Amino acid sequence: FLIFIFSIFFLCSAILNPQIGTKEIEVNREGIDIIITLDISKSMLTEDIKPNRLERSKMSISKLINKLKGDRIWIIVFAEKAFVQLPITTDYSAAKLYANTISTDLITSQGTSISSALELAINSFTKKSKSNKIIIIISDGENHDTQAIELAKNCNDKNIKIFTLGMGLKEGGLIPIK
Repeated sequence: FLIFIFSIFFLCSAILNPQIGTKEIEVNREGIDIIITLDISKSMLTEDIKPNRLERSKMSISKLINKLKGDRIWIIVFAEKAFVQLPITTDYSAAKLYANTISTDLITSQGTSISSALELAINSFTKKSKSNKIIIIISDGENHDTQAIELAKNCNDKNIKIFTLGMGLKEGGLIPIK
């Protein structure tokens, strides 16, 4: 009976696979830092592209995240003001989850200030990071300030690349009020 009890105990221990001690391994991360800034003003609800500009933007973010490997990602949302929706992460499933929860209801003050998103994005990068830095701006192109051009020049001086993704058709459409 005693041998049977010991065998059950050691079998359970083997299944749990206990490990003793810790081991630190230095990992050199190769990748880029990507900040996605997404316009969430009410104009992004326009249905000139199906289902609407915001939903199509979220689909684009999801497709981008599917292609990432070893890159760090942030998501910043903006309208009149900008705030970080997702802090820096390499957890792509969490990034997709956060991206899917984005809506125009996150910000009450309307308008589109690309400069507030750019300013927050520039300040989010760490100065000592030597990896490539990229800002992706997803918007319908409406802009209510003039500082964005100066901030873009500032990004060029800091070796930060900016890519834009315009959402919407040339003809435009009406903003649905529901």
